[in-house]
Amino acid sequence: MKTAVTLFGLVGSAAAAGMAELKALKMQTWAAQNEAGVYDIDRYAAQAATKCVNGKAGEYQCKNVDLVSFLRHQDMGSSTRKGNDIWGWTSPDGREFGAVGQTDGTAFVEVKSDGSLVYLGRLPTQTTSSSWRDMKVIGNHVYIGAESSNHGMQVFDMTKLLTINPSSPKSFNTGSDLTARFSGFGSSHNIVAHEETKMIYAVGTASSAGCRGGLFMVNVTNPATPTSAGCLSAGGYVHDAQCVIYKGPDSRYTNKEICFNFNEDTLDIVDVTNKKSPTTLSSTKYNGAAYTHQGWLADSNMRYLLLDDELDEQEKKGVAANQRTTTYIVDVASLTAPKFTGTYQSPAKAIDHNQYVLNGLSYQANYGSGLRIINVKSLSSDPTGKGITEVGFFDCHPEDDSVGGKAEFVGTWSVYPYFKSGYILLNSIERGVYSLKYTGPL
Repeated sequence: MKTAVTLFGLVGSAAAAGMAELKALKMQTWAAQNEAGVYDIDRYAAQAATKCVNGKAGEYQCKNVDLVSFLRHQDMGSSTRKGNDIWGWTSPDGREFGAVGQTDGTAFVEVKSDGSLVYLGRLPTQTTSSSWRDMKVIGNHVYIGAESSNHGMQVFDMTKLLTINPSSPKSFNTGSDLTARFSGFGSSHNIVAHEETKMIYAVGTASSAGCRGGLFMVNVTNPATPTSAGCLSAGGYVHDAQCVIYKGPDSRYTNKEICFNFNEDTLDIVDVTNKKSPTTLSSTKYNGAAYTHQGWLADSNMRYLLLDDELDEQEKKGVAANQRTTTYIVDVASLTAPKFTGTYQSPAKAIDHNQYVLNGLSYQANYGSGLRIINVKSLSSDPTGKGITEVGFFDCHPEDDSVGGKAEFVGTWSVYPYFKSGYILLNSIERGVYSLKYTGPL
C-alpha cells in the first residue's frame, strides 16, 4: 500500500504518456532512419583513437573526453547493425569487458589496458530481435532480458570470455552456452541488478507474467537456478529502478533494501526487504512529467536523487520547453515525503535516456547529444541545481550539430562508467560502441 502521495506543482499538467505511446514514437523515428539507410552496412567508417583538441575529436564535438577506440555494430557480428543498452564486467584478475546490447543479441568486447576494444563474440537473442535489450552483471554472470516474446532472461557466464582468441570470435549457443534461462517472465523492458543482495528486478514485464509490469523479483544467489522471490505490482508499470541497502538520512529505514522506481509519471520509493510483502513508502509526481524514465542517487549519503524524463523535451513540457536536456533533482531525506527541489539543464538540445553517478559526476547518455558529464557535488549546499556544471562531453551523433541538436530518439542509448581503469563505454543506436576517456577535473 502506498503510504504517501506528493504532488509537485501539478496544476494544469497533462497526464504522462504510457509505454505503448513511447514505443510508437521511437519505432516511427527508427523506421524513418531505416528507410534513409542509417543502419546500412558500411554506412559508418572505422574510427582511430583521437584526442579531443579544440572541441573536436575527428568528426565528433567534445570537451575533456578523448575517443580511445570504436567498433561498429557490424564489426561485432550484428546483422541488424542497431544498438541499445550496455554494461560492464571486471574479471577476478582485473581484465575489463563490455556486454554490448544490439537488437539481435549481445556482443562481448574486451577493453584492453590501453583502452582499445577487441571483439570476442556474441550471444544471439533467445527468440526474436527487439529494439529493447537490457543487461546487468552480478558477480561473474550477465543477466539479459529483452522485449522479445518468450525471451525470458538469459544467464551467461562472463568467464567464458577469458580464453577466447580474438582472431576467432565465438558465436555462443542460446542453449548449451547459457548457465541458465529463467522463463518466469517472457518479455521485459529493463533488468535491474542489486549486487549486494544477489537480486535481479525485471521491470516492464508482459501482462502474462502477472506483475503488472512492476518489480518482478528473481533471486540469483545461485546463477544456475534463478528463482522467483516476489513481485511488486501495486504501483503498476515500472520503467527502471535503482535498489540499494539504505544508508541515508531517514533512520527509519537504515539497512533496509530500498528501491527507487521510475514509474512513467511518478517516482515511487519502495521497501523490498520482505520480498513477499514489499511496501510502497511514497509515490511522487512533479511538474512537467511526460515520461518518468530513469535516475540515480547523486551521492553516497543517499540524500539527493537525479531523475530524467524521456518525453518532456520533445513535448516541450514545463522547464524543458526549450528542449534542453533537463535533469530533475529530488531531496529524498524523507523516503515517505520526497521533495523536488530544482532542475539542471544541459547546454545542448536532446532527450535524456540513462545516467549513472560515480564520485560526484553523473555520466549521462543523452540521445543526440551523446555522453554528458556533469558535476553534482554542489547539491549538498545548493539543491536547486544552480551549482551543477558540465565538465565534459562526447557527442557521437554529429548529424544534428549544424542545428544545435534536436529532441529526437537518435544517437546514444547508454553508458557504463564504472571501470577502475577510467575507460568509459558508450553504446550508440546507429554506429557502435565507443571507448572513451574523461580528461577533465575529477
